[in-house]
Amino acid sequence: MKILIAGAGIGGLTAALSLHAAGFTDVRVVESAQELRPLGVGLNLLPNAVRELAELGLLNALSSQAVATRELILCNSYGQLVWRESRGVAAGNAWPQLSIHRGHLQAVLADAVRNRLGDHAIATDSRVSAITPLPGNRVRAHLDHPSTANTSTLEIDLLIGADGINSAVRKALYPYEGPPLWNGLTLWRGVACSEPYLTGASMIVAGDDVERLVLYPIQERIDGGEHTALVNWVIARRCGEEPQHGDWHRRTSLDTVVEHARRWQFDWLDIPAIISGSPAVFEYPMIDRDPLPRWTFQRVTLLGDAAHPMYPAGSNGATQAIIDARALAYLLATCDDTDQALDAYDRQRRKVMAQIQLSNRAMGPERAITLAHQRAPCGFSDINDVIPANELEQISADYAQIAGFDPDACARQSPYNANWRTYARQ
Repeated sequence: MKILIAGAGIGGLTAALSLHAAGFTDVRVVESAQELRPLGVGLNLLPNAVRELAELGLLNALSSQAVATRELILCNSYGQLVWRESRGVAAGNAWPQLSIHRGHLQAVLADAVRNRLGDHAIATDSRVSAITPLPGNRVRAHLDHPSTANTSTLEIDLLIGADGINSAVRKALYPYEGPPLWNGLTLWRGVACSEPYLTGASMIVAGDDVERLVLYPIQERIDGGEHTALVNWVIARRCGEEPQHGDWHRRTSLDTVVEHARRWQFDWLDIPAIISGSPAVFEYPMIDRDPLPRWTFQRVTLLGDAAHPMYPAGSNGATQAIIDARALAYLLATCDDTDQALDAYDRQRRKVMAQIQLSNRAMGPERAITLAHQRAPCGFSDINDVIPANELEQISADYAQIAGFDPDACARQSPYNANWRTYARQ
């Protein structure tokens, strides 16, 4: 089977590795960028995704460049504690929650693809621009090569669209969908060096239903005996004018962000000081798309942000792209035929992801700080007088169950690695 993956992001590269592990040897990834560079900022991988990457033999390589998150802390805009919960191994999971720079994660995945599938497996400067169905359950993928303005075609047995929120593959399947949906919030994002704070592996989400701050370390550093951390930060704010759709690399002024960050004055952490050390600040709209009625059309299917773009709440974007990739490869290897596998993938993953997309519109587990602001906009003396402990526990447990990273689910072995080579079809 000849398989083409559009997009060399987290989902696309994981799909290539998973298909190779399942015994599929003719797999190619095309990427519109002229080269893969360590761009972006930080992200979180929940234990259910880390388990899948561990099954691919990547845990040591990732752990050496990541921070194993120990706790999530939710605060109001005054820095008052709303909710604290353990994460990863500290929460009883068999696998950690990893906070890592997106560029480092992509580099680990890309190196593994080239080592296992060959240097030819990733073709840059190549973008799927159109799709033509062919007789005999085949597909013709039309490719643009931006740097040369040339075009080419490939005839394949399966096309996997993993090309992000502005997916060309999705647009070919849903040509009248229109642009992503904006909720009025703009994200400022960056990374900066900082002294370790709290446990040294604490993720902080603070704010209200108007503005929000996220802060977590993504890499430990020791320089001349001095222990520091590379910290990822995000500020979500109301904005009258929408930034460009989906351009993660759009820069904005650090001075403007630092001035705005002065409102985040906590007794226990100097947030403006951390942000002021950022070498670059990126601006991005908080956007998503509505859940789709179908991901799969004949021999074309979607994966990751191309299938289910969602708000960055609950640390689920990269996590669910990884699980998509593993599930798709497993089903292609174990079902009776390709059409049955694609149908099973569509039914199983699409239903789960629709739930998570809609939950993220309510900000997932971060809904607790919205409730705290609505019920006590001027702060509180005791959070239990504002939100009962059992209500906070339920918010957390419900999201963990929906997203599949509760300890009971993660205590089990991966459902996507059952002796694949016995079943794999070429």
